[in-house]
Amino acid sequence: MDYLSELYTRLRAAALELELRRNEPLDRYTTFRVGGPAALMALPKSEGEVRLALRTAAELGVEPFFLGNGSNLLVADEGYPGFIVKLSTSVSDFVQTREVDRGLEAGGAIPLPRLANAALDRGLTGLEFASGIPGSLGGAVTMNAGAYGGELCQVVESVTVMDRQGNVEKIPNAACKFSYRHSAFEDGSRLILSARFALQQGDRAEIKAKMDDLNARRQEKQPLEYPSAGSTFKRPQGHFAAALIDQCGLKGLRVGGAQVSEKHAGFIINAGGATCADVLALMDRVRERVLAATGVTLEPEVRLLK
Repeated sequence: MDYLSELYTRLRAAALELELRRNEPLDRYTTFRVGGPAALMALPKSEGEVRLALRTAAELGVEPFFLGNGSNLLVADEGYPGFIVKLSTSVSDFVQTREVDRGLEAGGAIPLPRLANAALDRGLTGLEFASGIPGSLGGAVTMNAGAYGGELCQVVESVTVMDRQGNVEKIPNAACKFSYRHSAFEDGSRLILSARFALQQGDRAEIKAKMDDLNARRQEKQPLEYPSAGSTFKRPQGHFAAALIDQCGLKGLRVGGAQVSEKHAGFIINAGGATCADVLALMDRVRERVLAATGVTLEPEVRLLK
């Protein structure tokens, strides 16, 4: 019996209510809408189920991949031959207000737009930039997501994680090693259960006006009508990836169903029927053309799971 079959058998015996799925299609879990199946997926609905899944996997030497909202993920067409853990919203899609300082604590599965709206409802400012980012909090903390001058590292006070042995630890901001699109959690060894935020009291009307303005700018400039993973490449030092791609005349460039957006050159979109191979080939072509024309090497912001 292989390790994943043994893992499935043990988990099923230990927790009948733990949701387990075999050969689960991953295209439905990513905003790119491409990719093959996961060999085994667990969707725990309580912290106890999370701990059981991680400890059992560790006993068998199986390293889990922690999946958030899949908004920065490209899955191979062949799928993922390993074990995926995805928090159910019932365990980690929550927001709590700290009465002492009006800060917030939120679960790792909560979508950032819902978190931003929760802050708005409480008259708290600092998360307006996150209102249009499609990822979950866990994934956003992992990559220190940001937009329009804001980043998670600016407002995160602490992050609560669970390691692969089921141990829970609260990590203060200073130990999260935040930098541009990076954090201490990128190695995938810890699952983000929740995060605390230090926000400021603000005027609800002003907060909403700022959120509305940022979302209107997104609608105007970004190809939100197509599946994508947002910005495909990181911002190069001293440059903007989209400007370099546009400068090279690559808007509209297409490989199969993948296309450089004609609306925003920083986005590679699924224009219809794209495969992971299409997207990767197009990314390579863009990087080659930009490097040849400008001398700048573009680094992917999108993560590949295979």
